[in-house]
Amino acid sequence: MEKSKIKGILFVIIGAASYGILATIIKLANNSGFGTASLTFLQYLFGVLFLIIASFFLSKRAKEIQIKEHNSKYPKLKLVLFGTSLGLTSSFYYLCIQYIPVSVGIILLMQTVWMGIILEYFLDRSRFTKRKLIGAIIVLLGTLLASRIFENDFNFSLIGFLFGFLAAVFYTIALYATSKVSLQLPNIIRSKYLVLGGFLAILMFWNIQIIEETNSIDLLKWGMILGLFGTVLPPILFNKGVPIIGTGLSSIIATLEIPVSIFSAYLLLNEQIGVIQLIGIFIILITIAIINFKKK
Repeated sequence: MEKSKIKGILFVIIGAASYGILATIIKLANNSGFGTASLTFLQYLFGVLFLIIASFFLSKRAKEIQIKEHNSKYPKLKLVLFGTSLGLTSSFYYLCIQYIPVSVGIILLMQTVWMGIILEYFLDRSRFTKRKLIGAIIVLLGTLLASRIFENDFNFSLIGFLFGFLAAVFYTIALYATSKVSLQLPNIIRSKYLVLGGFLAILMFWNIQIIEETNSIDLLKWGMILGLFGTVLPPILFNKGVPIIGTGLSSIIATLEIPVSIFSAYLLLNEQIGVIQLIGIFIILITIAIINFKKK
């Protein structure tokens, strides 16, 4: 295997793992007495500040960027608007895991598999292939097992599932934006405006609650950790890795987010993992791999 491809695979693995541990970090912070609104706000604040500083050093390419911008109207504005879906994904996902275990929340978030197929159909007129259609159905069946609804000791939370579903909807839009919107701009610039859009969405979504919950200097530590793993590393690593190894292989590797999230919750939050749940997770992972596998 080529060195560049190995690097690309490692970039995507680390990016997926970074996303995977976010929910566990949020719950640990919640258990320490810190509110979700202030944590989400600081995550995106630190992310935006880092990306603004990083993109500043690309000022030498400003002329090149301005030339490229003529190829489409308002590329930066489009990124900001689509980027609001990032902030809403985080907000609903973090609310979701207040009511249900992290191991179930990540399964709900991964419903982007079939949601993405539907979105592509309406926006890009991409046809439903038999493989994608069957795969989407199997993912839903795997979700029923992985969500633990058949286990006797699981307390079903309708509001938790609703928040998880909304998080998946906005995550689907966010993934679409990262792969389709304003591709003529450099990756670091695209990341900056997407995260800026997410930051603005956070301000509107949580508004006054941010001020009420921001009452301790210790919050900064959690905010910096969340910013690093949630809004800095993943976009940069994905933007570097995906072009090297392709979207198909990247989509398969990105599913590592599921086991990383589940096992980090098991190790750090003592969340239990049932046999039926493991079977459901295995079904989902295998199906995602099959959906994205291209025949030579």
